[in-house]
Amino acid sequence: MTSRNAKKEQSRRFAYRGLDRIIHERARLSILASLLAHPKGLSFGELLELCDLTDGNLSRHLQLLQTEKLITVAREIGPGRPQTMCRLTALGRRRLLEYLAVLEQVLVDAAEALGADAAPAARAAAARG
Repeated sequence: MTSRNAKKEQSRRFAYRGLDRIIHERARLSILASLLAHPKGLSFGELLELCDLTDGNLSRHLQLLQTEKLITVAREIGPGRPQTMCRLTALGRRRLLEYLAVLEQVLVDAAEALGADAAPAARAAAARG
C-alpha cells in the first residue's frame, strides 16, 4: 500500500461503515440476535418476551426485517393453535455477522483508546482483535 493510500485509509479509520442502519436499531438487533441464538426459529410470543417489545412494535420491526430479506415469517399449524414463526435467513445471518465484526472493531478501538481504564469486555475484545 502506498503512503497516500495508507493515509486515506487512516483518515477513514473510525467511519465504521459496516454498522448497518437496519440492524443497528436496538429492537432489530435484539430480534436478530435472538434468532441467531435459536436457529430453528422463534414464535412471535417468544420474541415478544426475549426482546421486551410490544405486539405492534415487534410486528413493525419484523415487517422491515422481512422486507430486507433478513428473516422469514411464516404462519405454522401445529398442535393447538397456529403460530407465527420467525427465522433468520442466510442473508440475515451473513449481514448480522458482518455487522458484529465491525462492532467488535469499535470495541477494540475503544479499548485501545482507553488503555488501562477500559472496561473488561472492551479489554477482552481488544485481546481477541
